[in-house]
Amino acid sequence: MGFSGIGILEILVILVVALLVLGPNKLPGVARTLGKTVRAVKKASADLTVNITRELEVPKNEPTPPPPKEATNTSNNQAPSDVSETNTPDQNDQPTNPEHQQKND
Repeated sequence: MGFSGIGILEILVILVVALLVLGPNKLPGVARTLGKTVRAVKKASADLTVNITRELEVPKNEPTPPPPKEATNTSNNQAPSDVSETNTPDQNDQPTNPEHQQKND
């Protein structure tokens, strides 16, 4: 068994037929062109395999990039107000009604 499942005898028969069909002048040029084509196909196949393998090996749990910072209004130099500064009643606030305070005494 030789090249790709072809024996030595089959390779010799192919070479003799190619020599008879193409002639001794054209055979080296055809062989050179065929060799370059096979090399280019093998290189393209190897590159494709590497790219596919690289894409499949990318971890799926990559950290997501931080969201972009929001644009601030440059005409207003004040910082945006904080939510904690709003006037909402606190649970610990006592009513300021004097009548209510007298009833508790």
